Amino acid sequence: MSVDKILVVDDEDSIREIVASMLTAAGYQCRKAASGVEALSVLANGEEFSLILSDLMMRDLDGIGLLEQTKVKYPEMPVIMVTAVHDVSVALGAIRNGAYDYLLKPFEREQLLASVRRAIETRRLRMENRAYQMNLESLVSARTEQLRQTMADLERSYDITLEALGDALDLKDSETEGHSKRVTAFTIAIARAMGLSAERIRVIARGAFLHDIGKMAIPDAILRKSGPLSEEERSIMREHCFRGYQMLRKIPFLSEASEIVYSHQEKFDGTGYPRGLRSEEIHLGARIFAVADTLDAITSDRPYRAAQSIRAAREEIIRFSGTQFDPDVVRTFQGMPESIWVDLRKEIDAQVISFAKEKITAQAIV
Repeated sequence: MSVDKILVVDDEDSIREIVASMLTAAGYQCRKAASGVEALSVLANGEEFSLILSDLMMRDLDGIGLLEQTKVKYPEMPVIMVTAVHDVSVALGAIRNGAYDYLLKPFEREQLLASVRRAIETRRLRMENRAYQMNLESLVSARTEQLRQTMADLERSYDITLEALGDALDLKDSETEGHSKRVTAFTIAIARAMGLSAERIRVIARGAFLHDIGKMAIPDAILRKSGPLSEEERSIMREHCFRGYQMLRKIPFLSEASEIVYSHQEKFDGTGYPRGLRSEEIHLGARIFAVADTLDAITSDRPYRAAQSIRAAREEIIRFSGTQFDPDVVRTFQGMPESIWVDLRKEIDAQVISFAKEKITAQAIV
């Protein structure tokens, strides 16, 4: 068990020696200083003290000056002021400025020891409390980081599951293979250009990626039909928006994304389906998706026509600004260079080719 060290500061040799002698006899270690300046010098050398016991009136630097400087540099170290009766008002002022206590000259040994014990115990409790708070903060920080990492891992697991669902849909609807990934990448690019937060972009990206998930509930005979759909078949196909919404809305981390799935075929002027929403009634993610979806559709090969240029897609989107598309989203899209879409398409198509090769390899093994 360590012994508490006390710095005794007094410009009268006799008082300094008497006080130090009392404290030493009580089991404390003492270091003596003849002035406030000398006391600061001792402290500056790095010695640690549990308490300063200082005379109030001293030459050079008095007890008040010493208190002011130690409270700044050593805020946890208590200071007890020793003063004569006529200096009581000054001593009380010192307490208001941070001194722990004061002793009136002449004082009894027990008065001195009682005040010292209380001051040191108060310091010990403060130090323990500070250590506890630091440990608690460290523990909370560690637990928070652990929770954040767990949530990130869980979110990543969810996204892997979503990707598997998207790949399953591409296998079911081979005509649009890679479409979900491309349109998601295009949607993210526009959302970033609009300055949306990372959290909002994550939600929008999930909605874009799963926009056609409801087609999983559409009969293959309709989904894969090579010729034009009948009016009844077209009506069934349009149900995929609501079917997708039903699939996702009860999943907590996809509840907002499900709104994008539900409204991704709506048009800005209210002529879309399934609910005929218009303007800002349509989820912002769906309004961004609409531009990205048209960009991908026009620049991709279809059985009834070859892929067109990005410039052609841009002109088409601008022409229908305010009717099919949100003008604000279109303005952002207009300001983005064509190279972005070229690079994104190359990257996604490379991933699709890689996935196709893996699928062929797996089938060959089976």
